[in-house]
Amino acid sequence: MTATTSATVPTGNRTVLVLLDSPGTELRSPGLELLTHARGVGRVEAVALEAPSLDVLAQLGAYGVETVRQAELSADGHGVGGDVAHLTPVVAEALAAAVRATDADVVLLTSSFPNKEAAARLAFLTGAGLVVDATALDVAADGADAGHVVADKSVFAGSWDVRSAVTTDLAVLTVRANSVAPEPAPEAVATEVVGFSVDLSAAATSARVVSRTVHPTSAAGRPALGEAAVVVTGGRGTNGDFEPVLELADALGAAVGATRDAVYEGWHDQFVGQTGVTVAPRLYIGAGVSGAPHHRGGMQASQVVVAVNNDPECPLFEISDFAVVGDLADVLPQAAQVIREHRANQG
Repeated sequence: MTATTSATVPTGNRTVLVLLDSPGTELRSPGLELLTHARGVGRVEAVALEAPSLDVLAQLGAYGVETVRQAELSADGHGVGGDVAHLTPVVAEALAAAVRATDADVVLLTSSFPNKEAAARLAFLTGAGLVVDATALDVAADGADAGHVVADKSVFAGSWDVRSAVTTDLAVLTVRANSVAPEPAPEAVATEVVGFSVDLSAAATSARVVSRTVHPTSAAGRPALGEAAVVVTGGRGTNGDFEPVLELADALGAAVGATRDAVYEGWHDQFVGQTGVTVAPRLYIGAGVSGAPHHRGGMQASQVVVAVNNDPECPLFEISDFAVVGDLADVLPQAAQVIREHRANQG
């Protein structure tokens, strides 16, 4: 799939903007993955809607980012930060201003739900080509799309792999977590913060945030389900006892998910599926999960799939790299114990 053709840009001259999701604290793995992807496409600059912390500046320097563009918002007396910075129209207009200020060729965002909306708005504002949920990106070396950014993604619940060339002047892409291992630059650099002004339109702030409560999406110490490198999911086969699932997840440092039925029963609070959380971890373990089409559509892009079920005809076995026929209440605690012992010996 391609967009409208335009002039190509040599990789060395291409400017890539990376939106920082959490500049005030520290960058999580998905953000570091974006920086790793971006270095393979062109010269990287970061964009922040609030002041970056010293920890973030150190991380950016280690990943070869010399410049952070910090938005200075202005609309009806609103300044940088605050709830206005969380509005997706505001994020889109800030990114559009950053594109104009830097003459950028590519904008990268993590594939969170708000970022997908902001990316779509940005593409509309700038006439950019848009790819959502990319799993890899590079620059085409030859052929009709030579010199253009090319992105891979899975579609139709993981049943198709698609490669798309973005041939407009600006390419906007959201990139899924766990698409690449974060890798610092060969040499660290000093990172400078440069402000740029953003004159927000009336439409961008026409819907105001009156109050905002952030609910934790994972238990303390566990990664967020949508961006975790390892996910352990429990299904109806747990019979409501998620302790073996939690024990294995803690041993692996994994996120915990559930099937839709398990959530509806009140056994867990987040389900993996087409209408739930879509995941693509490096390792996915389904325990007591039958593998209904709705569920498979939300995890089929996982790199390695392990299924544990006492039913040898379990549909999830069909797409699993490793299948264990057995009682999850026996298998999972044993696996957790072996993992803990292995880590203790390694430590």
